[in-house]
Formats: sequence, structure tokens, C-alpha cells
Amino acid sequence: MYKKNIFFFSIFIVISLLIGGCDKNMPRQIINPKIRTGEEITFFIAADPHHLSKSTYTEGKAFEWFLNSGDGKLLTYTDEIIDAFILDIKVKKPDVLIIPGDLTCNGERESHLEMVEKLKKIEGLGVPVYVIPGNHDIDNPWARHYTGDEMIRIDSISPDEFLELYSPFGYDEAIYRDKDSLSYLAAPSEDVWLLMVDTARYNRNKVRTAPEMGGEVKEGTLEWIRECCQLAKENEAEIIAVMHHSLMNHSEVVYENYTIDNSQEVVNLFLECGIQVTLSGHIHLQDIKSYGKGEDTVYDIATSCLVSYPNQYGILEFFPNNGYRYSTDRINMERYVKENNIRDENLVNFKDYTRDFFYRRSYDKYYDSLLEMSRFSDDEMKAISSTVASLNLKYFAGFRNENMEGAFNTEGFNILLNTAPFFVRSYVLSMFDDKYTDNNRIFVPLRWE
Repeated sequence: MYKKNIFFFSIFIVISLLIGGCDKNMPRQIINPKIRTGEEITFFIAADPHHLSKSTYTEGKAFEWFLNSGDGKLLTYTDEIIDAFILDIKVKKPDVLIIPGDLTCNGERESHLEMVEKLKKIEGLGVPVYVIPGNHDIDNPWARHYTGDEMIRIDSISPDEFLELYSPFGYDEAIYRDKDSLSYLAAPSEDVWLLMVDTARYNRNKVRTAPEMGGEVKEGTLEWIRECCQLAKENEAEIIAVMHHSLMNHSEVVYENYTIDNSQEVVNLFLECGIQVTLSGHIHLQDIKSYGKGEDTVYDIATSCLVSYPNQYGILEFFPNNGYRYSTDRINMERYVKENNIRDENLVNFKDYTRDFFYRRSYDKYYDSLLEMSRFSDDEMKAISSTVASLNLKYFAGFRNENMEGAFNTEGFNILLNTAPFFVRSYVLSMFDDKYTDNNRIFVPLRWE
């Protein structure tokens, strides 16, 4: 890696300011990055922490319905899971933490305020935090208080309030802000810059009954990305892109509202810019996909949900003049329980509890969907649901192909194989058509011009 051309960059900034005036969205000179050129860097990625403040609910039918109709997130334990993750950070000392959106359950103001305090603790450990919003975070019409049998609508936060609350976690350090979104460019290192791309749609959430789930990169933001890439090239810095939604499809059958609408256009732009690694969340699936053109390849690494089984986070290591190594690790709840003298049996037996909770939510989801079809007997529905739930434990943890072959001998799998195509059958079969057997690790060598 060559010494950065800071002098050239400084001249660019002066000319830009003379032409455009002083604007917070104009690129500014890097001021003393924490990590110098030539140093190895360890990034932690905590995708979809979905924090839910305990002040937003009490025990009752309303919250029980909400919890049991979900997708396996341990919403009653987000406090403890995130705090256990903070302890992991304290012990392992990464250089940077990245959170690619969905910081809160449904954008509740109380949840945001508590999340900000948790991020302050992380920065207090000397680990800078970089965040972007997800589809759950801003102007969310689903924000609720759950009290007894009642669900009472409460305030979410606006885009301006998001910026104000989370300004210490990336935005204040931004080299360049996008005027069309909450995207920004940051430089935690001289060698590696972070392109934090806001893909969420929230401008119409106030007039909707549900938050907009899908995402895109706006036209103006595409041009801004080109400018960011040019700045990085002039300073001989690599760029890692971060977005909430998927850059490319992570499932053959589940991709609508998960992959950005203008996926191919953004993939082509990233290839043009030499971006090799994109970090994403949203789909809650541990999965790695890639797209190549000629000798160039861009990878979309989706890290699974922090507060759902298997409760893991991503680790991306950058090795100068070599490449990126991605892996995952699971939250060490045992250490957190021991250090805090916790007696809650669900936390004491966390590995079993989170696995069983995710299995049950998955089982119930597919049993209910099969019940609506009126196509199978009760015994057949139970067999299929058991098979799908067992497969999901491996699938969402990032394991594919031969790691899932135990399903072949189950009654539920054989029922599906001998049934005319429908969604559940297609979904299950898609699990066995993956480039990787283990989506928890990959090495991406640096591309050389």
C-alpha cells in the first residue's frame, strides 16, 4: 500500500470549497485517522440488533401475541444480548464496530435512546462505531407500547432525529455526506474507508400503516458513490461498502423486499469502482454471494441477526497488500452471565434456549402456512414443519449442502419431494443449491490494478 496523496486531496478540498462554499455535504480533509497505513484492521459487524426497550411492554396478551408472531428474535432479551456483545468487544478489542441498520425493534424512541447509551459504552472502550439506519428505524408506524391486551401507538423518530442521536457514531467523522440520504463516507483507517450507504425507504412511512420494507440506492446517491470512489482512488484507499438491504439475492425464492430494487445497477457501479466487499444485514440469514465480471468480483456478505439464533456477529480482518478474511463468532453469554451473577434460567442455559425459541417460531410459522392451504393432513403438516424448522437452524447459521443432508431421511422432506411445487417445497430445495457449504468464512484477495 503506497503512502497517501494527502497533498493532492487537500488541494481538491480547497478548490471544492472555493467553488461550492462551506457545506456539510462537501468532502473534507481527513484529520488524523486512528489507524495508520500498513496496519492490520479488525472490524466487528453486528447486524440487526433490533433493541427493544423493556419500558415499551408489560406482560400480557398483546405482547405475547407480538413476540410469538415474530421471526425468532429474542426481543425480551435484547438488553442482555447486546450487553453480552459489549463484553465480547471489551475482551477481544476490535478496531471498529459496524452496525448495518435495524438498531431498534420498530423505531421506538425509548429503544433508540437506550441503544445510543450502549454505543457510547462501546466507544468508551476505544472502539469507534459506524451506523446506518435500517427499514425498522425511522418514522416506523409499528412503534407500540404493549400493555395487557392493548397495543398503543407511540412515537418513532424522524430522519433528522436519527442524525442527531447517532451523529457520534459515524456522521461526525464523515469525510463526505450524501445530500439525498443518510449515507456517508468515513475513514477509520488510511488504508480502508467505509462507504455507509443508506438503502432504507422511510419518507412515506408517516402515511403508511406499515414501514416500507424494501430498499434502493437513490439516483443522486449513485453519483455521490462515484465521487466517493474517486476520492478513495486519489488517496489509494480501499473501500468497504455497508448497506442494510442485500446487494444481491441471498435466496432463490426469498428476495423481494430484501434485495435492493436497483441491484444490478449498483453491482455494476461497485465493480466499476473496484469495491470488492459489501457488508449487509436485513435478511437475517448468514450468507455470502458474489458477482463477477471479467477478473473483477464483488462479494455481498450478509451477517445474521445479532438477537436471533445463533446470535453471532461478523469479523472482517483486513491484511494490507493481501486481502480480507471474514468469519463469525457467537456471543459468549456464559461469560456475561457469570460476570453479572445472573440467575435467569433462559440466560444460564442460553444456547439451548435460543435454539429452541428459534425452532419453535419457525415450526409455528410453517405449520400455520400449511394449515391455510388445506392440502395436508395434520400429521403431514407436523412432519413438514419439523423438517423445515430443523433445516432453518442450519440454514440461518450459514450451513448448506452436505451439512444439511440429515434432512433427506426425514418424513417431512420425503413428503415435500413427492408433492407438486409450492413455496415451502421450493424454499427447502433452494437450501441445497449454494456455492458454499459454510457461509461463515471466506477470504477475498485484494484486486491489483
